Amino acid sequence: MNVLIRGICGKMGTNIYELLKDDETATVVCGVDLTKKELPVPVYPSFNDVKEDVDVIIDFSSPDCLEEVLLFAECRKCAIVLGTTGYSEADLRRIEMASKRIPVFKTANLSVGVNLMEHLVREAAAFLGDKFDIEIIEKHHNLKKDAPSGTALMLAKAVQDGRDHSLTEVYGREGQVGARKQSELGIHAVRGGTIVGEHEVMFAGEDEIITISHSARSKKVFAAGAIKAAKWLAGKSAGMYNMSDLL
Repeated sequence: MNVLIRGICGKMGTNIYELLKDDETATVVCGVDLTKKELPVPVYPSFNDVKEDVDVIIDFSSPDCLEEVLLFAECRKCAIVLGTTGYSEADLRRIEMASKRIPVFKTANLSVGVNLMEHLVREAAAFLGDKFDIEIIEKHHNLKKDAPSGTALMLAKAVQDGRDHSLTEVYGREGQVGARKQSELGIHAVRGGTIVGEHEVMFAGEDEIITISHSARSKKVFAAGAIKAAKWLAGKSAGMYNMSDLL
C-alpha cells in the first residue's frame, strides 16, 4: 500500500512516517508539506507536484488545505484518512460530497481508547439520566488552534445521544451566571505547555461523582490509529467511514 502523508514534516506526520518506516505492508512514497525537511522520500510543496502512485492519503495538516487534498484524492481515486479537526460546516459538506466518489475515513480522534470512552459516555448519560449534571473538560498544548477540541465535541454528541439531545451546551462560564441549570452541558477548554490531550467527562450527582477520562501521553497513539485506519480503508468502496466501522 502506497501512502502519502499530508503534513509529513509536522509532529503527527513525523510520528506516522517513523512508525511506517519498517512496516511490511505499507510504504510512505512521498509527503506534501509547505515546510521543507530532509527525508528519504520526496516532500512536495503542492499536490500538483506529486508523481508517485498513491493508494491512501493520511492528512494531519489544516482545514485550510482541505480542498486541495480532496481534489487530488478524487482525481487519483485514492482513499483518504482525515485526522484534522476544526472543520467548518461548509468543510463538512465538502467532505460528505467527496465521500460519494472516494472512501473517506474521518474521525475527531484516532485513539482506540477515546472511541471506547465515547461509547461509555453515551451509555452513562442514558443510564444516569437527569439526576446528574454533566461537564466536559479538555486539555491540550498551547499551540492548538481550535477550542473546544474535536474530541470534546465528539464526547458532547455522545452525551446528547444518551440524553435524547435535550441538553443546552454551555462553553465556559463567566460573571453572574446564576445557579447551574439541570439542562446544561458544560464544555471547558484548557490550553498550556505540551499537554498531548486529556479529556474528562464528569457526572456529578447528589453526594457522588462519576468520572470517565482519557489521557494521551504521546502522539504515537494517534499515529498508530491513523495507520490502522489507512490499512483498513484501502480498497474500500466510496463512502464515509469512522472508528466505529473499523472497530
